[in-house]
Amino acid sequence: MSVLVAAEHRRGALRDVSYEAISAGRELADARGVDLHVAVIGGDVDGFAEDLNRDGVDAIHTVADGEEFDHNAYQAALSQLADRIDAGSVVLPNSVNGLDYAPALAEALGVPIVTDAVGMAYDDGLTVTREMYGSKVETTVDVAGDRFVLTVRGGEWPPAEGVGDATIEAADVDIPESGARVTGFEEVGGGDVDIADAEVLVSVGRGIEEEENIELIEDLADALGATLSASRPIVDNGWLPKNRQVGQSGKVVTPDVYIAVGISGAVQHVAGMKGSDTIVAINTDPNAPIFDIADYGIVGDLFDVVPELIDEFA
Repeated sequence: MSVLVAAEHRRGALRDVSYEAISAGRELADARGVDLHVAVIGGDVDGFAEDLNRDGVDAIHTVADGEEFDHNAYQAALSQLADRIDAGSVVLPNSVNGLDYAPALAEALGVPIVTDAVGMAYDDGLTVTREMYGSKVETTVDVAGDRFVLTVRGGEWPPAEGVGDATIEAADVDIPESGARVTGFEEVGGGDVDIADAEVLVSVGRGIEEEENIELIEDLADALGATLSASRPIVDNGWLPKNRQVGQSGKVVTPDVYIAVGISGAVQHVAGMKGSDTIVAINTDPNAPIFDIADYGIVGDLFDVVPELIDEFA
């Protein structure tokens, strides 16, 4: 028996969650004492396979057929691969793409499915940790047996690193023509940047008080060579576009540095940025929840602190 991870790519590039899913898959494979296989479907599969050959990966299967976002191709290819390599566990990104075909894959394999995992443990059965009620509480789900489909939330596992020595082989699978077909792709509401790709984020919250004050935070982002993001109240007020929102109802981000300016640290926001390597918080309230996860904290008025930081880094 083995563990199979499905990589995800978008518009010609592998997504970070692919490497995070590999880490989750390796954790599961180690607990079960089995091999870890990775599948990549559609696009530049040969180039993707080289990038996916990370430490801990035993085998990579490439499927050249199938268009991006093709529910039918992913379901058919992964179900056949899972049967071929006896993959009791299939690990997928908990993304728009992954959730599109995950239930159909579980149905095809005749196994249970657990979605949106933020943690897991395996001991004669799988125990999955999930968050509910806007990430206010954690729950666990027990899955009996050795066979299941699992989707993992981005930003919860570290990305797989290093260079592996996996075998890479083209998989011959039969993708039927029936079912959904991809006829085109249209970017809707993508905006000018993708904050999920930023290495440094300066994020602004309701402490900025008024829309015109956001210019001060933009100046800080410029001085740091960073990207501007925001908590939900800023987006709800229409002060910044939706594509800049960090949090459970926005985007999950994992930058090298995350600077939270005037953000209290509500659980919905923290769920979207807690995987950042280094978190810096600026807030007037020393008891603000954001300080519980911050690596560095500045208790002070942002209108005093931010100009000092701009002078320092400009």
